[in-house]
Amino acid sequence: MAYWLMKSEPDTFSLDDLRSRPNSTEHWDGVRNYQARNMMRDQMRCGDKVFFYHSSCPVPGIAGIAKVVKEAYPDGSAQNPESRYYDPKASAENPRWFMVDVKFERKFKRFIPLSELKAEPALSEMALLKKGSRLSIMPVSNEEWQQILSMV
Repeated sequence: MAYWLMKSEPDTFSLDDLRSRPNSTEHWDGVRNYQARNMMRDQMRCGDKVFFYHSSCPVPGIAGIAKVVKEAYPDGSAQNPESRYYDPKASAENPRWFMVDVKFERKFKRFIPLSELKAEPALSEMALLKKGSRLSIMPVSNEEWQQILSMV
């Protein structure tokens, strides 16, 4: 099993939104960065755990945990001209963009803000905390995962 962090703007799609979906499951679409796409497509597997991170909000941070329940498949929004994620270069033969399905697992008893993550020396090498790291999907090491769980 691998560990991940996936970012979402809470006013667009929050952890509570995930929990409210049928079966507490939703596809993770709209990824339009090749590095993030490649990780999702090539490395994410069913059962992998995900920190659900609220970004681009007054207090960004980790809200809880989800898990991958369906491995990568073509992101249909890329072929929909009405979608904000439309990509005219994507086709059924060459989908270009992929998504996975994630399922709500649990909401933390307390939100872990980015400022607290930055203050934890054991997380100094975490991809999220590296200068210039803006990917919406990033790996989390086992040690980082355990440290964050100990902060809840």
